[in-house]
Amino acid sequence: MPGKRKKSKSSHKLGTFGGVFTPSLLTILGVIMYLRFGWVVGNVGLIGTLLIVTLSTAITFLTPLSISAIATNTPVKGGGAYFLISRSLGAEIGGAVGIPLYLAQALSVSLYIIGFSESLSAVFPYLEIRWISICTTLGLGALALFSTQATIKAQYVIMVLIGLSLVSLVLGSPLEESQIELWGVPAAQSVGFWQVFAIFFPAVTGIMTGVNMSGDLKDPARSIPKGTFMAVGVGYVIYMLLPIILAGRADAATLVEDPLIMQRIAIWGGAILLGIWGATLSSATGSLLGAPRVLQALANDKILPQWAGFFSKVVGKEKIPRAATLFTIALTLVTVYFGNLDLIAPVLTMFFLTTYAELNITAGVERLLKSPSFRPKFKVHWVFSLLGALGCAGVMFLINPLATIAAFSVIALIFIWLKRRRITATWGGLGKGVLSSIIRYALLRLEKEGDAKSWRPNILVLSGSPVKRWRLIELANDFTNGNALFTVSTIVSANHVPQEKVKGYESQIMDFLGNKNIQALVRVIRAPDPFTGGTQLVNAYGLGQLVPNTILLGDTREKENLRPYSEMIRHFFRSKKNVIIVQGDENKGFKKKQHIDIWWGGLKKNGSLMIILAYLLKTAGNGNRRW
Repeated sequence: MPGKRKKSKSSHKLGTFGGVFTPSLLTILGVIMYLRFGWVVGNVGLIGTLLIVTLSTAITFLTPLSISAIATNTPVKGGGAYFLISRSLGAEIGGAVGIPLYLAQALSVSLYIIGFSESLSAVFPYLEIRWISICTTLGLGALALFSTQATIKAQYVIMVLIGLSLVSLVLGSPLEESQIELWGVPAAQSVGFWQVFAIFFPAVTGIMTGVNMSGDLKDPARSIPKGTFMAVGVGYVIYMLLPIILAGRADAATLVEDPLIMQRIAIWGGAILLGIWGATLSSATGSLLGAPRVLQALANDKILPQWAGFFSKVVGKEKIPRAATLFTIALTLVTVYFGNLDLIAPVLTMFFLTTYAELNITAGVERLLKSPSFRPKFKVHWVFSLLGALGCAGVMFLINPLATIAAFSVIALIFIWLKRRRITATWGGLGKGVLSSIIRYALLRLEKEGDAKSWRPNILVLSGSPVKRWRLIELANDFTNGNALFTVSTIVSANHVPQEKVKGYESQIMDFLGNKNIQALVRVIRAPDPFTGGTQLVNAYGLGQLVPNTILLGDTREKENLRPYSEMIRHFFRSKKNVIIVQGDENKGFKKKQHIDIWWGGLKKNGSLMIILAYLLKTAGNGNRRW
């Protein structure tokens, strides 16, 4: 039965608690909470810590607002943040963010596993860190390959361990007699506020873990906003309570000096170790689940090269991306074998923050432009989204300016690579909406009669078939030289070409020009004959004040065409257009011309035009011409 089949299919999907809330909260409550929170309180004091927690959470809270708006606007499929960004900003920007996001998540698995191995080796010195890391990677990888739901259930156990460690800390006792120090150790010994902020901020950046499970959720549009907000809220409450406990049970100097201060304060120190191990393993598991799904989505959208198409394959009832998961496991094994990832860790954080910034920009710009296709159920004012983007950018430079520049450079290189590949996407992008708004703004402010000093050619080329009269297009390209507009126009016979084929002809000409590295507009119209079509085109072509001011066309030597040709030229003159007629029997172009004679008619006739055209030809900057 169809109903039973649908129910059976959805039964393997995850809900809000298991698919979003649990992995997100476990990533938020990570090793920074256990090993660095005491150091934070000791350096900036109770008030400073509460300010840092509130400011950090406020910045990350703005991102879930934007995520919720995007997720409730359109059906969300696999790929998490990559899917949300690519469907709004286009394939190139989505891929430029998605590829680094995958690498960041994949290498994050290594970071968490190495952190777990180092802490375990500290308790059991006879265990070698490298082999602990390899065995842990294989164990978590086998679990991720076996079942997504089993992996999520394993995270429930880890959540219990973290809860047990927090209860043990609350029930603990003070280490020494101390007053709650509001501003930390003396200034001479403490680290600055913003330096401490930069160290703590990654602790609240686990909000994307649940989002990356979008393809495994029963109802992503409902689960992503609800689960993410719940995780952020619970994490904020815990992070606001812990400083009060720590500040009241040890003085600032002790908090700064001892990374395992929680273990000494807790009623059972072993629970803190279990919490640390649980936090590292849960973060590694969340990244190990999310990273392959981003890789799978990149392969599905053909962002990756053709040979990587096998990453899109899934197996089993839970549709586990086995090939992508195996590749992520292999990458993790290589990185944990060689060990130290401290050099690239800051860049990974930058990739995550760049993703947050892109999500905020997406929601903010969509809302600001009032895009008709952007109708989210969860509405957020564009100001909050853009504030979130600015907050992410500011934090990136606070944490590590060099890593920020490196991350942006990598993203820019990937964007250029994808742009050159000319990826065809069916979902469009936000870019056209932004450009339309800019064009509208500029068109409405163009002067009706432009100043002579700011005159630029806007050329309408009556080229006919571009292949047959390439010299006209080549000459127009030299006149404009990348600083002005020109349109390649073709007039086809209304008796032989149906209207439905016009768009196809325009696409063919655009592709032809693109292969020749010519940037021009294209217009194809139907008319009874070329001369009537040329007259109609000059009468109707243009937008607002942005209309062609110059007509460029070839001559004619056929006697039967002289009268209609002359009438057309006379019409151009009456329409107050500049007219450039190019003579030449052969379509050889102008690359070998050494000089051109200018017909001088005096400044009151064609002199001004001749001077400016000569100057434009002389400064044509492609290096192949010597006019």
